[in-house]
Amino acid sequence: MKAIRRFTVRPVLPEALHPLSDLARNLRWSWHAETRDLFQSVDAGRWAASGGDPVRLLGSVPPARLAELAEDRRFLRRLAAAADDLADYMSGDRWYQSRATDFGLPAAIAYFSPEFGITAALPQYSGGLGILAGDHLKAASDLGVPLIGVGLLYRHGYFRQTLSRDGWQQEHYPVLDPNELPLAPLREPDGTPARLSLALPGGRRLKARIWLAQVGRVPLLMLDSDVEENDLGERSVTDRLYGGGSEHRLKQEMLLGIGGVRAVRTYCRLTGHPEPEVFHTNEGHAGFLGLERIAELCATGLDFDSALEAVRAGTVFTTHTPVPAGIDRFDRELVARHFGPDAELASLDVGRVLRLGMETYPGGEPNLFNMAVMGLRLGQRANGVSLLHGNVSREMFSGLWPGFDPDEVPITSVTNGVHAPTWVAPEVFRLGARQIGAGRTEEALSVGGSDRWDSIRNIADQEIWDLRRVLREQLVLEVRERLYASWRQRGAGAAELGWIDGVLDPDVLTIGFARRVPSYKRLTLMLRDRDRLMELLLHPERPLQIVVAGKAHPADDGGKRLIQELVRFADDPRVRHRVVFLPDYGMAMAQKLYPGCDVWLNNPLRPLEACGTSGMKAALNGCLNLSVLDGWWDEWFQPDFGWAIPTADGVGTDEDRRDDLEAAALYDLLEQRVAPRFYERGSSGLPDRWIEMVRQTLTLLGPKVLAGRMVREYVERLYTPAAHAHRAMTPVAARTLADWKARVRGAWHGVTVDHVETSATTARAELGTTLGLRVRVGLGDLAPDDVEVQAVSGRVDADDRIADATTVPLKPVSGPDLEGRWLYEGPLALDRTGPYGYTVRILPSHPLLASGAEPGLVAAPPDGSAEGAGVLLR
Repeated sequence: MKAIRRFTVRPVLPEALHPLSDLARNLRWSWHAETRDLFQSVDAGRWAASGGDPVRLLGSVPPARLAELAEDRRFLRRLAAAADDLADYMSGDRWYQSRATDFGLPAAIAYFSPEFGITAALPQYSGGLGILAGDHLKAASDLGVPLIGVGLLYRHGYFRQTLSRDGWQQEHYPVLDPNELPLAPLREPDGTPARLSLALPGGRRLKARIWLAQVGRVPLLMLDSDVEENDLGERSVTDRLYGGGSEHRLKQEMLLGIGGVRAVRTYCRLTGHPEPEVFHTNEGHAGFLGLERIAELCATGLDFDSALEAVRAGTVFTTHTPVPAGIDRFDRELVARHFGPDAELASLDVGRVLRLGMETYPGGEPNLFNMAVMGLRLGQRANGVSLLHGNVSREMFSGLWPGFDPDEVPITSVTNGVHAPTWVAPEVFRLGARQIGAGRTEEALSVGGSDRWDSIRNIADQEIWDLRRVLREQLVLEVRERLYASWRQRGAGAAELGWIDGVLDPDVLTIGFARRVPSYKRLTLMLRDRDRLMELLLHPERPLQIVVAGKAHPADDGGKRLIQELVRFADDPRVRHRVVFLPDYGMAMAQKLYPGCDVWLNNPLRPLEACGTSGMKAALNGCLNLSVLDGWWDEWFQPDFGWAIPTADGVGTDEDRRDDLEAAALYDLLEQRVAPRFYERGSSGLPDRWIEMVRQTLTLLGPKVLAGRMVREYVERLYTPAAHAHRAMTPVAARTLADWKARVRGAWHGVTVDHVETSATTARAELGTTLGLRVRVGLGDLAPDDVEVQAVSGRVDADDRIADATTVPLKPVSGPDLEGRWLYEGPLALDRTGPYGYTVRILPSHPLLASGAEPGLVAAPPDGSAEGAGVLLR
């Protein structure tokens, strides 16, 4: 029988146990081992049954047990210590506070993301983007960065995955009750829930309440449209993460961006939290936040262009996708219908809104509204998430900056990191604590510092190997338990499953592969030559075993077929004890999987992996990486701590040939390099060389892959410059800059490079020579203060393309002459040997620009008009 109404009945804690509620409602417990240990001691059985969720635990503990704990002096001392520790954590000065005054750091930063992976107890994530966002918030909290997170609360979260008998992915969407989650409603002073609303076409309203998740020191605001005031269609806007059609997704992204800004304003009004000076949009989904902020400024009297400049100054945009197909794009008419006089942001001209997202560049679709393009146009600062991804992004979006080479496109990179206290196994933490102390280990994992990681060099080989064996054995037990549950769900009877007790071996080399299952991640590359894979799995002396997990998007039948292919191979009785597919990959599984594997496999199509942080999490637990040189591995790979899978870059469009070659290279590495290194024993009876690679992984990679390092980079390289630009962009300055840009764009047709000459008399010169450069330029209606004339020089290729260019500003020495031309001069230092060339160009120049490329305007000499445009150095 089904209930017609559901209630959440909260436990009444004895007064002495009230601090348990505060500890349960602050998600710091998800990365603070002492707090989790405290909750486990409340009732170990119920703690396990709750999935390690303190809110669910407290809702299930019998009153008699609570009364017993309220009289337990030892428990109360532990509870008081945990509560005091949390209070110190929340209020004490941390890394950020020690720098805030001297460096002019932002008073606050608003961080928007469509998903957040904080803990399995709050399932609001689908994959890497959400886990990265969760790690960003946690690291910001540990560093004391005054971040406000903004997202949506999905009533079904992302789907739970099971398998059919024949291995086909099945999706299930459990209903999540916010009252049973570690959330609290944001309330007005009179106690009513805080609400916001958006206008929809046809006079309808989309209303949402605001839930608050406390992530350590960082508040996370989550918007929920499932409120009684909404019609059924509007109530379902926040039903599923990445669900529904185009209009459904558009409403989600309007609620996230526009509603998110309104939620931040409400939160700051109610709590006194400083207003954000910087807004960071994590991917394009939240891009509409810029429109809401433009509308706010227009309401104070600024015009659209001036408001746009003010908004851009304080906005950071991060792109996470290296492929155009990964970007949200909406039909132009659909967007137009949801903005303007009869819908949202009625004060803004719809045409101006649409132009922000139009693909007005060669190869673009003129009738599509591109969220990433809007993000780049609304953000003065933008970044990719690894060095390689930064290069790919500059190439992919170069059409927005015509006339500039891709390496000059103003998109930088901050390589992702992972939150070590979340992902490092307790056993690994304890080993570090024995070496340098718990406090220093915690600081090393949160803040970094290579000196602390160097101490790992002093840990004995036997201790490292014993640790790896313990973690591998724990994974074996976890896999057997999950595999048994999966087969039962697939319809197998208990009597059929005795073989599961022999699945995996804690002394066999264990390889992990777990991630989302789009085609470019190549889940089934390992199956290209099944006979050879079987030989590796069943080798009599050096066997391998593989644990695989991953979800395909519900609409991606191609990804589901890949999963089915892998599952059917893993079901083969000949190898099912050596290769396993585990359904329902999520944070809880990952926290066992990463530490228990010896090798983490990653074989995407290069360069389609933007970063790929799963290998980072594995590395922090002493797992070695075996990966294509893509994402972060391209940046930090060294043979001291892993292996690079060669890529078949020369095969062109023959995908089958490429996959065959790269799979063969993978098999060769496993057979000839990886397995022998694992099984080889030194004089001590231990795999000395393998252990040394584990030690190098922890020592050299450990400090680099931390989310603390990543967030510090964001603060220093992006947030702080954005805050300074925001402060400088007063209403007067915004109007001045907007007027200047309009004037420059209107006059740019008159800007020309007319004549270039140097003091060189031949086409050869010696290294160290400095040539004199004289340039005559036309500026039309502009003045020298409006532009910068630059000499651009460097090595040239066979097509005279300048590589690794150096730019030097030239100075005006006279002008205008009778023809209105100005003379510029400057030195050209010949500091490299070989084919060397130069050119001259003119860029707009204004002190409030973040870069010369920002306006997207450049003037250069016509082909062949630059006299002496190249010299050869010997």
